[in-house]
Amino acid sequence: MSAKTVSVPGARPATAPALGPERPVAWPRQSVRTLSNGLQVVLAELHTFPKVAAQLFFRSGNAAVALTAPGLAEITATVVRTGTASRPSRRIEEDLRRMGADLGTHAGADSSAISIAGLAEFSGGLLEMVGDLARNASFPAEEFERERRQKIEELRIERTTPGFLGTERLRQVLFGPHPYAIVAPTEEQVGAYTREQLADFYRRYYVPENALLLVVGDFKTDAMFEQIEKVFGSWKAPQPEVQKSPAPPKNIGRHVHLVHLPGAVQTQVLVGNLAITRRDPDWFRLTLANSIYGGAFHSRLVINIREQKGYTYSPRSGAHPLRQQGYFSVHAAVRNEVTAATLTEIFYEIDRMRSIPVTAEELDSARSYMTGVFSLGVATLDGVVGQLSNVYLERLPADYLETYREKIRALTADDVLIAARRYFDSANAQIVLVGDRAQIAEQAALFAEVTEYDAQGKQALK
Repeated sequence: MSAKTVSVPGARPATAPALGPERPVAWPRQSVRTLSNGLQVVLAELHTFPKVAAQLFFRSGNAAVALTAPGLAEITATVVRTGTASRPSRRIEEDLRRMGADLGTHAGADSSAISIAGLAEFSGGLLEMVGDLARNASFPAEEFERERRQKIEELRIERTTPGFLGTERLRQVLFGPHPYAIVAPTEEQVGAYTREQLADFYRRYYVPENALLLVVGDFKTDAMFEQIEKVFGSWKAPQPEVQKSPAPPKNIGRHVHLVHLPGAVQTQVLVGNLAITRRDPDWFRLTLANSIYGGAFHSRLVINIREQKGYTYSPRSGAHPLRQQGYFSVHAAVRNEVTAATLTEIFYEIDRMRSIPVTAEELDSARSYMTGVFSLGVATLDGVVGQLSNVYLERLPADYLETYREKIRALTADDVLIAARRYFDSANAQIVLVGDRAQIAEQAALFAEVTEYDAQGKQALK
């Protein structure tokens, strides 16, 4: 009796359906002008929704003052939104509700920003609020004290978090005397902040010649330029001085940096080395190589130590493009007893990437994944704003976004091999382990000389 195939309604097909043809991405036309005061303005009409999103970036962040006042840019950005000379905090919130708007401020290593999004009919009011915050922030004493206390509590929690401790140590090891080495202040440093320090950072760096205003949404370009000129045209302030940063160290050979976290039942494993920025011609090669190695959920690292070995749920790697210098890193949280085994597989997969070309199937899958994620990322107003901000903040080529998918599709297995050999620096990779010394010290010593630190970042005495 011959077997008969039975079709079950709703059942999952045996094989995944083929991918459909890639849809084109229609980028909004961008209009770029520089006001007489040096403010760069980029406008992009997008009439999909009756909304407008504006972001005012300043090309200075925590790195600008990291060596003297770590984290100052971050707390400055937080307090900026709490009041101006004419708008107390309550009025700001009332104005936002009236305009159906959301307001945010933030700072990273290389930039600070004021962002707002709301209904297009209130575009004039949205710009006026951004302009007021950029020029007239008052730094209310009670808001400053509240944010300072909150930041201290956040730091106390972070000092017990393996992910934070690992990232902090890796950045310090990779960047040494460079400002990028510092990812957070200490509690004592935050406690010593003054309102005058915040105001000084604000006066020095929140200036038009240091700024980029990006507006995307439902508007007419000429009319929007008129509104911007009205709000920002009279803004005058001196350009900040260009600061030179010390060069990161050249780490020769592997070294293990163990952060002792007593009683930890898992080990946070990190491996990393210096790499490149988005402006480097190899950036596309590196991102594709990273996707195949550990940057995507179907990557080699995930298949190896998650699906085959069961060491961890979500190992990942990443290429991190800071403005002056990028870095590559691998991270995973694993059971203490498989720390050494995990490191062995991390380096096995790195060395395999450096030794032989990836398969045609892996290459096609990674290219499809990266172009697909890119397309999804620009399907929303926020996504378009985010991609355009990368281009103009980092001064990338004008056609960077329009040609992104084309350049990814053109990459070959040889390109991936070149990137892996240049930027997956297996021989000189730095290893960071965060966990209980008693559980992992012997395993750590199998890979290189070990230097130990406590959770406060202090090196242990031998």
